Amino acid sequence: MTTDTARTASFTPTALQHLIDNGNTPRLLDVRTPGEFQTSHVPGAYNVPLDTLREHRAELRRHLDEDVVLICRSGARASQAEQALAEVGLPNLRVLDGGMTAWEAAGAPVNRGPQRWELERQVRLIAGSVVLVTGVVGFFVPGVHLIGTAIGAGLTFAALSNTCAMGMMLSKLPYNRGPRTDIRTVVASLRERS
Repeated sequence: MTTDTARTASFTPTALQHLIDNGNTPRLLDVRTPGEFQTSHVPGAYNVPLDTLREHRAELRRHLDEDVVLICRSGARASQAEQALAEVGLPNLRVLDGGMTAWEAAGAPVNRGPQRWELERQVRLIAGSVVLVTGVVGFFVPGVHLIGTAIGAGLTFAALSNTCAMGMMLSKLPYNRGPRTDIRTVVASLRERS
């Protein structure tokens, strides 16, 4: 498979479940935060948060010599991870269509831990709250509504660029960090399966 073909490839939850059921499980890399991963993940998946993956992609490349399926909540972060790994020449990359949202909707098996709000839901709460509060306060204090306008501009940029600065900042909070995931732990886990 060429890199160009791999970059357009994706897996539906049904196709991935079929491979798993037949004992042909590809490497499953979940690029969400450790907190999100701890809340729920595909059995057998490795947690490699997107920031860690980007920073150590060349090192990860040496330990990923087979098919890799990238997983996140909805597919956006997994697509970013796919691009980062493709840049270091890793072939056979796929993204789970619809991410964990689609996986769970398909009734596929999930390992569950303590429940937390998903990062996207946290972004909606913070952004919505800021816009609401600045909109109300703007009736009494001229110019405060511009803070809400700035948040709206940031969300528009996030959608157009498929990135989210607020989400990245929220992912650093202790609530979202969960158990620490470092590159040595990830590499050791990848070697164990080899």
